[in-house]
Amino acid sequence: MSSNQHFVVIGGGLGGAKIAEALRANDFDGHVTLLAAEDELPYERPPLSKQHLAGTEDLPQFTVDPAAWYRDHHVDLRLGTTATAFDPIAKTVTLPDGSTLDYDKLALATGSRARTLDIPGADAPNVYTLRTIGDSNALVEVLRADRRLVIIGAGWIGLEVAAQARAKGVEVTVIESATLPLVTVLGPEMGRFYAELHRAHGVDLRLDTTVDLILTDENEATGVQLGDGTVVPAQAVLVAVGAQPNIEAATAAGLAVDGGVLVDAALCTSNPDVVAVGDIAEEEHPLLRRLIRVEHWATALNQPAVAAQTMLGKTAVYDRLPYFFSDQYDVGMEYTGYVGRDDDVRVVIRGDLDKREFIAFWLDGQNKVRAGMNVNVWDVTDRIKELILSEEPVDPDRLTDTSTEL
Repeated sequence: MSSNQHFVVIGGGLGGAKIAEALRANDFDGHVTLLAAEDELPYERPPLSKQHLAGTEDLPQFTVDPAAWYRDHHVDLRLGTTATAFDPIAKTVTLPDGSTLDYDKLALATGSRARTLDIPGADAPNVYTLRTIGDSNALVEVLRADRRLVIIGAGWIGLEVAAQARAKGVEVTVIESATLPLVTVLGPEMGRFYAELHRAHGVDLRLDTTVDLILTDENEATGVQLGDGTVVPAQAVLVAVGAQPNIEAATAAGLAVDGGVLVDAALCTSNPDVVAVGDIAEEEHPLLRRLIRVEHWATALNQPAVAAQTMLGKTAVYDRLPYFFSDQYDVGMEYTGYVGRDDDVRVVIRGDLDKREFIAFWLDGQNKVRAGMNVNVWDVTDRIKELILSEEPVDPDRLTDTSTEL
């Protein structure tokens, strides 16, 4: 690659930082510009609802690289700056001040933003979302002040914050419109497991329940009014109803999009000079043979190495199985594999649900393992991957027999 080439990365989270790293690791000696919307150095987001809320880690501990790395590797890191648009024909990126950057290759790592609610009271200053370090800092203060917290949404963020709040003795109510927590991701069996876990730790979990409005007094949220008219008092409200991928610029530029930016196995978009990674990338996965978009840390961590190779004109394929993890109370879990919302699968359990030490397996109609979730059972992820990738039917009785090796 010519040293005169200019590669631009839009997005200053984990994915964007890792693309910059991978380009330099592959001896690209051209110009690299990394546009980061936040004023902080690129950082990892999982600690925002885990260690940072718990008070065991602060921002420097989950910052991807120190400022010196960008300087020493000649990466033009522009904090507090993002692209307002890009033109894949002219190969330019437009900045907020109206100026433009020319590029030879472009990487999109724009991530997601927290979804909000379009209901009265949602704009009160003590109604929070959780996506940035600023959001997490605000919630640290909420938990420190022991304010009564209502969480709208029983997904991963909502449940992890609930666990951290209960660990600090905060009174927590979680409101979820679905019949169970995480039911669209994990199904009813594991949804019941997490419902029981949180109730056992004192969370007031209200399922199959809608929110009509957030009550306010002098612009401060004071409670949440439910669909049946019931009012739940609150001194702080967290809206945790999912994330929305930042694909507006890609859509306006004419790239192929669906729920995310469509990419092939090399993470190349419909334009050969543009790649996409992380939350926004909807990939035709070569092993799963389906379109998937995974909003988890491991995707932002691992896809950039492939995207960088693609930018450099090398052959590369992203074929890792999806992986994510969660820590709630004394329950740690890892999930490997992929099951679509409408897939016909059943769950079998290896281990003891009551002791919270087990592996859940999702089996299809041919008894092939599609996914596995190990809960307080460690060092089994590689074996779960092997079962999935083998695409061979398993004997469910042997699979659930703990005396039989995986």
